[in-house]
Amino acid sequence: MDTPLMPAIGVLNADDFHAVMLSVPTPGEHDLLIKVDAINVNPADYRVHQRKQDDGRLDILGWDAAGTVLACGSIAARHFRPGDAVYYAGDISRPGCNSAQQLVDWRLVARRPAGWSAEAAAALPLTGLTAWEALFEQMAYTPHRTLEQAQTLLVIGGAGGVGSIAIQLARLVPGLTVVATASREASAAWCRQMGAHHVIDHSRPLAPQLEQAGLPDVHGVLLLNRPDHYWQPVAELISPHGHIVNIVPFDRPPDLNLLMRKSVRYDWTYMFTRPLFQTRDMAKQGQALQQLTALAESGQIRTTRNEHLGALTPDTLRSAHQHLLRGDAIGKLTLTVS
Repeated sequence: MDTPLMPAIGVLNADDFHAVMLSVPTPGEHDLLIKVDAINVNPADYRVHQRKQDDGRLDILGWDAAGTVLACGSIAARHFRPGDAVYYAGDISRPGCNSAQQLVDWRLVARRPAGWSAEAAAALPLTGLTAWEALFEQMAYTPHRTLEQAQTLLVIGGAGGVGSIAIQLARLVPGLTVVATASREASAAWCRQMGAHHVIDHSRPLAPQLEQAGLPDVHGVLLLNRPDHYWQPVAELISPHGHIVNIVPFDRPPDLNLLMRKSVRYDWTYMFTRPLFQTRDMAKQGQALQQLTALAESGQIRTTRNEHLGALTPDTLRSAHQHLLRGDAIGKLTLTVS
């Protein structure tokens, strides 16, 4: 019997995108075989692509998708069934979603929001999970639970993918004032659409703008862009016993001593930690996605998709990567998979 094949777009080195035909994978006991309906392109995609060695191995990138379950492994079948409309970010150590079909561990998957298109849903998982883990796991905020004392959260890079959904989720915390940074009028307007109470310009000194806005005490900082550039000013403006959560690697080691006298807490959030290390709480990602679905269906959050680039092809995927590399993307970029 001939092995069934599927189309995919792979990379061999840091400069190319190839349309290829690959064997349809067979689900393991925890796996769902998913027909990919739409994908979102993330900075994680181009970072992996840039690091790609010319080793002759074809890699399939892409870690944000909405799709339809085709088949279930023996354990996954207890939780999903063929025909379920789902979304997920997946596992960066496995082949990605730049393909017609993909295997994903059921613990990383959830039912996608009813009434949302596949493209709108595909824009949410990776950034939604990153923001969820930063705000509700690391910083210990709780949606709809009023803070005992009013606090201010500074979101550096508010118009990016994570910032766009982090603003929305933070607005669900009564008593939390959300300040986003943006340097262009279009990106500032986007942050306001997402719900930011205030928007300040990250190309100018931050502390004077916060003072002018009547917000001298910043209790939390989400560091979503250029941590080397913002480390010193953030360390200076954050309040004693504040909390910084960073999602982007430094180019050089930061001076953590800057935080000592204020007893400021510093954390990383890397959304792929759970699947990469098969942690015992890996299913928390699917559970968080299901909570995001509930928020979406009740109208409490909106899609962060801002641009749709058409059907997935080597050319449109290349265009998406180049757009993200320019650093001027607002919200999320999506592609349809036929």
